[in-house]
Amino acid sequence: MSITKVKKQELIDDYKRTEGDTGSPDVQIAVLSHRISELTAHLKTHSKDFASRRGLLMLVSRRRRLLDYVRAKDPSRYASLIERLSLRK
Repeated sequence: MSITKVKKQELIDDYKRTEGDTGSPDVQIAVLSHRISELTAHLKTHSKDFASRRGLLMLVSRRRRLLDYVRAKDPSRYASLIERLSLRK
């Protein structure tokens, strides 16, 4: 259920803002979104795994706080990030 180093590095390379950037909100949101999608798939088959469900809710909350931060700082960056990650339908 954890993210592999290779996949995490790919996400960092795709969403980094500058060279050497590993912790910007954009990168953090991308990594969290990947982990959320993996946990969602896990919970579809293991519906009674309540510990993982709690972890999923914590990840979603953290991603929401980061998205709120990005929206407050730069609304255009927020819109492009939402579109790239396809978070809204």
